[in-house]
Amino acid sequence: MMDLNFIDTHIHIDGEEFDADRQEVMDRAREAGATALFIPAIDLASSQRILALCDRHPDFLYPMVGLHPEEVHADWQEQLRAIRQLLDANRQKVLAIGEVGLDFYWSREFEQEQLEAFEEQVRWSVETRLPLMIHCRKAQNEMIAILKRYADELPGGVFHCFTGNEIEARELLQFPQFVLGIGGVSTFKKSHLPEVLPAAVPLDRLVLETDAPYMAPVPMRGQRNESAYIPHIIALLAKSYGVSEKEIGRQTTENVERVFKAK
Repeated sequence: MMDLNFIDTHIHIDGEEFDADRQEVMDRAREAGATALFIPAIDLASSQRILALCDRHPDFLYPMVGLHPEEVHADWQEQLRAIRQLLDANRQKVLAIGEVGLDFYWSREFEQEQLEAFEEQVRWSVETRLPLMIHCRKAQNEMIAILKRYADELPGGVFHCFTGNEIEARELLQFPQFVLGIGGVSTFKKSHLPEVLPAAVPLDRLVLETDAPYMAPVPMRGQRNESAYIPHIIALLAKSYGVSEKEIGRQTTENVERVFKAK
């Protein structure tokens, strides 16, 4: 393949799905053109695990810490206290606060707790100047309402796994320091993203992601996802925007460096 370079801004490479061949997954990512992989946490245990993993692979793996909305349970306050201590102790290493956000898709049992946990982690972003990696499912209005309270103070971040329409894209792009994370869903047959993105989203507001091991792009759909598959997403975006694949890699990398302060 051509000399394509890109950054995977969202891969759960710490997960057990990669225990058998993690090094090979990283090697394949490099061969495909990846210059860095960013790893979101979902809770305290994964935050600790990710920091340790990134210590073993500096200059390629970069850690986030945070509490994912689906991991917000009765103990959410204790989890956040411990994650904040971890963040403060590893401030120079941590790339971003994430994966945080709101998810009312399966259940609203902990709706209020999710809202409070998300807002607290948004405040961390304001205090630490670390960007946010935001997960949002069936909760865009609630998420935007919280972000608007801090709009003038937020350093920025990524709206991870964007799959919406032009109206939803424009709502998110009103936060000027934020970008949209585009992954394998964009290649699915029923996806409207090939039309939505060029119509509503400038190229300087996109970053690439896998969300691996989930949501592998076509033609790998149904398999375990990994960073080496990002060129399939790049090919689709290049076709949609009418630019070269190399340009998609270059521009999205520049966007990552802007949002994540040249990590």
